[in-house]
Amino acid sequence: MTANHLIAPTAEVRQALADGKPVVALESTIITHGMPFPDNVETARQVEADIRAEGAIPATIAVLDGKIRVGLDDDDLDRLAKADDVMKCSRADLSFAVSSGRPGSTTVAATMMAAEAAGISVFATGGIGGVHKGAEETFDVSADLDELGRTPVLVVCAGAKALLDIPKTLEVLETRGVPVIAYGTDELPA
Repeated sequence: MTANHLIAPTAEVRQALADGKPVVALESTIITHGMPFPDNVETARQVEADIRAEGAIPATIAVLDGKIRVGLDDDDLDRLAKADDVMKCSRADLSFAVSSGRPGSTTVAATMMAAEAAGISVFATGGIGGVHKGAEETFDVSADLDELGRTPVLVVCAGAKALLDIPKTLEVLETRGVPVIAYGTDELPA
């Protein structure tokens, strides 16, 4: 991603990056497509509070007002949480959301792209996308796997989403050269 004039970090995120402080990127799809209001915004605020409690600055990423916003204030979180018809943006959708001015939440892939463009090297999320069951016929494989192989951002997650074909997801990650490190288990968690 080279259009850095479209990346709009908050003053807090910009200052933390300039000062070399830890910043953790967060995706926003959980806010718009994962939970109903007000659980969605309460969860987002709790995750941000947990990151702050550990000494880092949270940077929830979303598309608002034709910009890729890196860090959201309380009003932005509320606006995103209550918005209708929010695009779910992966690599293929991000530029359309920005150019059309539509609000968009970011998936793992889009969050990684935006985090790298903003200079953030760590991203935390719940679960990554992967290879869907029956993919040998449907070719349904998440763009997250390609992004994990191409974008130099460390992703800390709970594993792949449980509805996926976990062994095939691991195989694709290995094929893409993605180091997979599991804490407290010898298996890729779901």
